[in-house]
Amino acid sequence: MSLLVHRVGGGSRLRVPLPSRTLLYLPGTAFTLDAAIVVLATLAAVVGRERWHLLSAGAGLTEQMGHAGPLLVAGWLGAIWLAGGYATSLFDAGTDEFRRVARATFATAAAVGIGAFLLDLPLSRDFFVLAFGLGVPALLCGRLALRRAVQRARRHGALSHSVLIAGLPGSIDEVATVLGRESGLGYRVVGALTPTVSVTDTACGVPVLGLCTDVVEQVRRSGADVVFFASGGVSSSVEMRRLAWDLEREGVQVIVAPSVSDVSGERVHVRPVGGLPLIHIDPTGTIDAVRWGKRLFDVLGSAALILALSPVLVVAALRIRAHDGGPVLFRQVRIGRDGRAFPCLKLRTMVVDAEAHLARLHAETGHAEGLFKMAGDPRITRPGAFLRRFSIDELPQLFNVLRGEMSLVGPRPPLPTEVATYDDITSRRLNVRPGMTGLWQVSGRSDLSWSEAVRLDLFYVDNWSMFRDLSILAKTFGAVVGSRGAY
Repeated sequence: MSLLVHRVGGGSRLRVPLPSRTLLYLPGTAFTLDAAIVVLATLAAVVGRERWHLLSAGAGLTEQMGHAGPLLVAGWLGAIWLAGGYATSLFDAGTDEFRRVARATFATAAAVGIGAFLLDLPLSRDFFVLAFGLGVPALLCGRLALRRAVQRARRHGALSHSVLIAGLPGSIDEVATVLGRESGLGYRVVGALTPTVSVTDTACGVPVLGLCTDVVEQVRRSGADVVFFASGGVSSSVEMRRLAWDLEREGVQVIVAPSVSDVSGERVHVRPVGGLPLIHIDPTGTIDAVRWGKRLFDVLGSAALILALSPVLVVAALRIRAHDGGPVLFRQVRIGRDGRAFPCLKLRTMVVDAEAHLARLHAETGHAEGLFKMAGDPRITRPGAFLRRFSIDELPQLFNVLRGEMSLVGPRPPLPTEVATYDDITSRRLNVRPGMTGLWQVSGRSDLSWSEAVRLDLFYVDNWSMFRDLSILAKTFGAVVGSRGAY
């Protein structure tokens, strides 16, 4: 995390640039993009209807749409606006943006269909199906492309928010760590405010600018446009309301960061009760992750992949045998669900006596914990380098999945020496079957630190869903083809 601090005239006043003015244009950019897509979808539906007559006969649609087309486009965009599809807070993260756009589009389709029926208008079914059939995915893809562009710009320092965090030092560091890790959100931490100024910097290096009660003054001095209130940031709901009013007059966004982290959005629900917003957290998905539905998916998926990839396995096995005459498979003891050991299968990619060199490499690299990986490992053979680059060496683990020792998606299978060092929190990784791929695979593989790999595994265990499994499998293909973090 980078903090921009400029000290003027020997003082400690923090000066940072105002947030990028381009942020103010994001809603307008989204509206322009949506308008172009809606117009193109409408024109494509007219052309398709006139040329192909897919579902009904008749002609003259072009003349009809000369009057109704602009009304449809205006109504469609108006529905997205009424659904909050251009709210400034939508363009950071989460799925709310896509849900609002999709909901507004389906509402428009329903209104058009019902209106045509009640008014007995000659609406072509071809046009209706084509317009909304093309419009829904095109709008969602357009919003996704816009978000990706914004995230790329933020990773290069543009389109960012300047953030103050108010709270206890420990809570400040928790929020700052998450914001620093999720650079695509564009939250640049410029300082912190604490209930009592006892330190000049937090443990993570966030400069403490003053007291939480001085938040309005510090916002003016720092140029921050977002204030996070973490645990300990306010002493009462009355004070929170007063500060929110004061910051509203300054045009500053207020965000309350509860003491909850690494919980997926699907499990969090805010339900106001008597004016008190209560955060409800649904139970973890750990139990569902070991039930028959996921197991059936693993059996069918692994069997299909074994059949489809058997030629690749045969060619790789022949190449390994021809290289040095050693064994094709490498069996390594790993720990699975509930602490049960099993032989994890891989195609051999190292020299036959690779384990004998491990202690020396540990000493040379200063390795202390976690699974040992190093770039340019001298033990890797020539065919092994290629197999590792595209993860072909891990294909025999499909047989581990078929036998029930592993899953297609799950935490990384740990070594017994790793498990011996686990604390109570880390041990939750063993509540589900380890996976051939997982969040660790699509988030950097060997480039991840040990603590980050553990965090991702625990997030998966607590927030499992079948949709997340399918998403990880889809992303795995890109990670493998791109060879990110593979060595």
